[in-house]
Amino acid sequence: MQVTQNVYRKNLLLISAFLIMISVTLVVALIITYDFTSKYVLNEFYSQKSDIMEQTTKPYADFFQNRIPQITSYNGFLDSASAASYASDVFNDYPFVKKIVFYDIAIGNQTAQHTKGKLGIAAKAVYQYTQNDGVTSGIRKYGTAEEGDFKLMVDKLSNYIAAADTTRGPTGDELFKTFYDIKPGKISYMNIPRAAEIRTYRELQRSGRPSTFSRQNMMTFFLDPYQLDVTNIHKELYKDISIQPVVYDPLDNSSDKLFTEAAFPGAFADYKLYFKSDKNYLNDEIRRRFMPTAGIVLLIYIFLVVIGWLIYRNLNINIKLFKLQYDFINNFTHEFKTPVSVIKIAGSNLRSEAELTERQRKHYGKILDEEADKLNDLMNKLLSFTQIENRSIKIKEEEIDLEDFVMKYVDTFSIKHPDLKLTYKIQPGIKTLYTDPVLLGSIFQNLIENAYKYSHPDKKEVLITILTEKRNIVFSFADKGIGIPKSEISNVFKKFYRIENKYNQNGSVGLGLAFCKELANFMDGQITVKSKVNEGSEFIVTLPYEN
Repeated sequence: MQVTQNVYRKNLLLISAFLIMISVTLVVALIITYDFTSKYVLNEFYSQKSDIMEQTTKPYADFFQNRIPQITSYNGFLDSASAASYASDVFNDYPFVKKIVFYDIAIGNQTAQHTKGKLGIAAKAVYQYTQNDGVTSGIRKYGTAEEGDFKLMVDKLSNYIAAADTTRGPTGDELFKTFYDIKPGKISYMNIPRAAEIRTYRELQRSGRPSTFSRQNMMTFFLDPYQLDVTNIHKELYKDISIQPVVYDPLDNSSDKLFTEAAFPGAFADYKLYFKSDKNYLNDEIRRRFMPTAGIVLLIYIFLVVIGWLIYRNLNINIKLFKLQYDFINNFTHEFKTPVSVIKIAGSNLRSEAELTERQRKHYGKILDEEADKLNDLMNKLLSFTQIENRSIKIKEEEIDLEDFVMKYVDTFSIKHPDLKLTYKIQPGIKTLYTDPVLLGSIFQNLIENAYKYSHPDKKEVLITILTEKRNIVFSFADKGIGIPKSEISNVFKKFYRIENKYNQNGSVGLGLAFCKELANFMDGQITVKSKVNEGSEFIVTLPYEN
């Protein structure tokens, strides 16, 4: 039983190697997954700040793009009351606006504080608006602390009036450069004059008669970035977010803390959003994201372990079955080899007994010889079956003439079974075949014997057909026997399986077809069967064919 034990050890070693391999793979997969998750979260810590910056500066963007340009819609007709109403709305909607200075501008050809050629531009009135406890208050100023802002905007307006092409609309870049002035902490804006108003301003320059035209307003907005509402939409990444000056540099730069920053745009350019988290804080997020992935990896691991266990169990069962069959074959052979020898000796002695007549001695001798040959044939079949299963023999290919090969078995069985009608057909063009004649002959002998055995006495007919199909050669053995029930077709090639009927009560151990199947597989082919009860069976052997 050394062979079985070796197979068992190999299977156990294979399963052990499989379990070790997937266990190591699990550990490596978990390490890689955790490292990937850690890097992904860290990358998000440095990249997701843009989302928070966008959310924080959204009111500022709305203020800059939508609310400030509303001044132009007043067409220069803002006064202290309407400007106060406008300022009140701005304070309520945008808490970061702390102060608004309003300039009511007059443009004429008289000499003024700010003059460009003959065109004079001056502030008729200046008002400052603030809000305390939700109440907007305004005061008129008689000397402006923001003189520089006003002068800059007046100069840009004068240049624009002098150079503007009134036959086309101004470009966005021209408007931004002329009517906006953005400095850290404040934005100045002047309403955009229409083309007709620009032409009026130019007429004032050419006219010698003193005249004024009051259709311009200007506002300077003073902004406080600390009043921006910082919304932390990624609390899983940022423990603390604050607004700091651009030059701010934290004193605590320990390795267990993470920092990143994002600069504000426009009038808040001197400030930045400052993001801070502890590594332990991010580790919690890493673990939170890692656990579902780790769970999936563990499920895959458990699935593979279950598969390994099922394979191991199946192999174990198969090994036990193989051991039983192996023991059976060895015991079967051992039990029958001695009787064969005894029968052969007894047959010889019987033929020499003086007390028996010559006819009796020959008759007994013939019986003993036939029985001995049957037992010896069974023993040889069992031994060959075992050798084929264990792949302990080699195929010895040689070129055979198919017609001569078939005729040999036709002649042999016509002598052995005179009542058997054995015919054959070979497809034209098929002459020779490279194969092992002994193994192929065993298939022929077993299938012909099987057909003869399971046929009615008056229908013992077998037709052998040989043809090619693609790159294979096909041997068909068709009989008109008792047939095989559909429920039994899947079992007929199993070892030691016998269909219970009157034809196999004696002299059958269920090895013939199983032996043919093993031979076909050993020769890199296959065997199949088609059958109908009481109509006959057709066994088809397909083998590789090389011309």
